[in-house]
Amino acid sequence: MLERIFKRIFTVFFAFLKKFLIFLKNICFSDSKDCESSIWNTIKNLFVALVIALIIRSFLYEPFHIPSGSMKPTLEEGDFVFVSKYTYGYSRYSFPFGLQIFKGRIFFNKDNLKRGDVIVFRLPKNPKINYIKRLIGLPGDKIQMKDGILYVNDKMVEKAYIKQTLEYADISSSVVKEYKETLDSGKTYEVLDRIPNSNGDNTSVFVVPDGYYFFMGDNRDNSVDSRFIETGFVPAENLVGKARVIFFSINDNLLKFWKWGHILRTERIFTKIK
Repeated sequence: MLERIFKRIFTVFFAFLKKFLIFLKNICFSDSKDCESSIWNTIKNLFVALVIALIIRSFLYEPFHIPSGSMKPTLEEGDFVFVSKYTYGYSRYSFPFGLQIFKGRIFFNKDNLKRGDVIVFRLPKNPKINYIKRLIGLPGDKIQMKDGILYVNDKMVEKAYIKQTLEYADISSSVVKEYKETLDSGKTYEVLDRIPNSNGDNTSVFVVPDGYYFFMGDNRDNSVDSRFIETGFVPAENLVGKARVIFFSINDNLLKFWKWGHILRTERIFTKIK
């Protein structure tokens, strides 16, 4: 369903862009009076389009770029994702510039937050920065890592070995192990384990405070998440939205459009995020 919606959005957008370019070409050859009227109408139409885009971005869906590998293998650097803003209600961070229009969250139903959701949130220590991680702990939960195994409320999360794979970083690569974790709800996802007994593989017990949430990256040894003081617990107000789908993916600079035939990852486009 989401794939059809996003494909339709892109089809309409590019059709509009094509007609707009043809329109600009045509007004260049019109008389000055018609040209002035046409330009004014164009400005008004662009203003309306910007208002509509702002409403969609603030209340429905917002695009985000994935700049790092902390959520590999679920998300890769160069992925572009759509995040639904309405799923968890709205806070100041739902809107441009994080303006303090109201306090807390509105239209917020905490039951919509599920362990395993991939969520964009504002970093508590620097709310100008967006992070994207997987929700692991709800308010009142006890979270701990022991020997690389995740425990939620003293119960071990099932972790099954899948394969060895290569993780690429710039021009280098390293061998990592890929596992499948299964939560109590039955939700499954893949995680990477690069370094045995790393700093994040053995932790104390984290008790999630009321009104806060605990997040972890799927790339367990390459993620600054709630296990570490740099991120810590995330307040409900900082939640931005739920990551739904990858709508574009490229393994190089987006502006190198002449290379798109080689660097575009078509197999990832319109992939649902699980």
